[in-house]
Amino acid sequence: MHYTLLENFSQIQADEWNGLLKESISDTPFSRYEYQRLWWEHRGGGEWKDARLVLVTARENEKLIGIAPLFISEYENQPALLLNGSIEISDYLDLIVRPDDHTRFLSGLLDFLASTLADSWSRLDWYNLPDDSPTLAAFKAESTKRGWTHHEEIYRPTPRIALNGDFEEYLSRVEKKQRHEIRRKMRRAAESELNVRFILVDHSADIEPELNAFFDLMLHDPNKAAFLHPAMREQMTAVLRAAHENGYLWLGFLEIAGVKTAASVNFDYKGKLWGYNSGVSRAHMELSPGWVLLGHTIQWCCENKRHEFDFMRGDEEYKYRFGGVNRFVMRVKITK
Repeated sequence: MHYTLLENFSQIQADEWNGLLKESISDTPFSRYEYQRLWWEHRGGGEWKDARLVLVTARENEKLIGIAPLFISEYENQPALLLNGSIEISDYLDLIVRPDDHTRFLSGLLDFLASTLADSWSRLDWYNLPDDSPTLAAFKAESTKRGWTHHEEIYRPTPRIALNGDFEEYLSRVEKKQRHEIRRKMRRAAESELNVRFILVDHSADIEPELNAFFDLMLHDPNKAAFLHPAMREQMTAVLRAAHENGYLWLGFLEIAGVKTAASVNFDYKGKLWGYNSGVSRAHMELSPGWVLLGHTIQWCCENKRHEFDFMRGDEEYKYRFGGVNRFVMRVKITK
C-alpha cells in the first residue's frame, strides 16, 4: 500500500472520494468531499487559526484504499494531529476506508505519520468518532503494539429515534405525558385560525433567501446568535449550499400567519435525517412552533420511509422528550 501526503483537496477527485465513502466504515455527511473541503477552507468557521493540512491517501495498484483527512495544530499545549472537521460543527468524523481494509490501512497510516511527519506532532487527538467505529478498537490495539499511551472517553451523546414508517407507532413509544403533549400541540396548531403550515424547501428552489430566513430565525436565540458570528455564518452557508447542490439538504419551516416562524435544517442522507440546527422566532410562542415543527419533521420521516431521526450531538432535554435514545461519539488520544 502506497501512502501519499497531498497538499490540498484539488489533488483528489470528489467523485473518487465520495465513491469510496459509500463503501466506508462510516458514511456520514461530514466525511463527504465537499463538506471536508469547505470545512478546511473556512477552518471550521474560524475555530482554528493556525493549522496545517495533512491529507493522506493510500493506494494499491492505483486503486484508492483509504483517506485520512487530518490537520496539525497546537492543541492543549502540544502539536496534535486531529481529524479534519474537528471539533465543534462536525458531529461525526472517522477515516474513509472499506471495512476489509481498515485494520491494515490504519496500521500503515500510523507508520507513515510516525516517519514522514515524526517531528511535527506528539499525539493524535480524534474527536467525534462514532461509538461503533472499528477505529476505536484498532487504535487501542495499535497503541499497545507500539507502546504508545492510549486514552478513550465518551465525548458527547448523540440521541436518535428509530422509525419504521408509522408515525402513530413512533408516538406509542414516547412517554405517555410527552406523547399527549406532541399530539396536543400539533392539533392546536392545525386548528389555529392563523393558518399554520409546514413547508419543505424544494430541491429546485433558490436556496440563498431560504438560508437567510433560517439564519434570521437562529438569531432569536442569544446563544445561537453568539455562535453565528460572521466567519461561522460563512462556513455554514457554504456547507449548506453544497448540501443543497448535492441533493441532501433538508430545510423545513413552520409558517404562521404567512411568516416563517420556526426552521429546521437537516441532512437527508443514507435513508435517515440528521438534525443539524434549528431556529425559532419569539412570535406565537403560545403555539409552540419549535415543538410543532419537530413533530412535522418526524412525521415526514415516517411518511417518507426514513429509518431514523438523528438528533446528533447534545443532551438537550427536548431530544429525550421526543423519544431520543442515546448513542455516543468518542474522543481518543494517543501519545507517542
